Amino acid sequence: MHADLAVARLAAEQNGVVSARQLHGCGLNSSAITVRLRRGQLHRIHRGVYAVGSGSLAVRGTFTAAVLACGDDAVLARYAAAGWHEMRRWQPRRVDVIVRRGGGRRLPGIRLCFTRSLDRRDVWRRDNILITSPARTLLDLAAEMPPTALRRMVRQSFAEGIVSVRQLTEILDRSRDRPGAAKLRALLSDGYVPTRSELEDRALNLLAAAGIDRPDVNAQLVLDERRIRPDLLWRDRNVIIELDGAAWHDDPLTRADDADKQAILEAAGHRVLRITWRQLVDHPRQTIARIGTALRLDA
Repeated sequence: MHADLAVARLAAEQNGVVSARQLHGCGLNSSAITVRLRRGQLHRIHRGVYAVGSGSLAVRGTFTAAVLACGDDAVLARYAAAGWHEMRRWQPRRVDVIVRRGGGRRLPGIRLCFTRSLDRRDVWRRDNILITSPARTLLDLAAEMPPTALRRMVRQSFAEGIVSVRQLTEILDRSRDRPGAAKLRALLSDGYVPTRSELEDRALNLLAAAGIDRPDVNAQLVLDERRIRPDLLWRDRNVIIELDGAAWHDDPLTRADDADKQAILEAAGHRVLRITWRQLVDHPRQTIARIGTALRLDA
């Protein structure tokens, strides 16, 4: 009972997963492990790695199992690390794990990434496993992600506070020749903009392509004793764009809040344009013409 309690406590810290070495450390020998496998208390995930209680794992449990299966120095990386840090939605695929060159064995469901060295500053420990930092994760993915998807992930990571400009510039300063570094530098040199949604990201790209000055994004205003964050704001022209994605603006309560917010902005002298996903994506020229008229670019 004492050993099983120790296993349960360890599994709770590691997303429901333990290794054979850890089971031995809790007081279970090989015969005891076999008995618990037969009883359904343990479920084999990889060779020497087991789920405790249930064979069904959440995403982070799957990540943890993959790292434990690859050895003590293994590090969760690339798309899997991005999923862990919630930098992008995890889509089922092989789990990326960094191991030292010449080490590790190929396992189903795991993609091994080999390296001779990994800077300690680029590795975090979470839930008893090693994971590449958000900045290192972006650097690794920059080498293989399409530019648009990479830009979206970088901007959203800034907006959500997952990574800072300082952290990204620091890793770029000491990783000048790594694949993907040039793409990340280009994104930063273009002026980083934290965005909260793909809709905001698309709007900024459209404005840039049309040569329109970049607005403030999600800037805070205090009007009528209320804090308001317009999606896009040109302060010098008192023009605001509110982007209406169906996921956020399709229920009665949200629409009522949008109308109240717009009334406050207009009462303060701002011109407010509401732009939907369909208008932005399907009618970009018409949308740019509307914005240009509001900004009096043709005056």
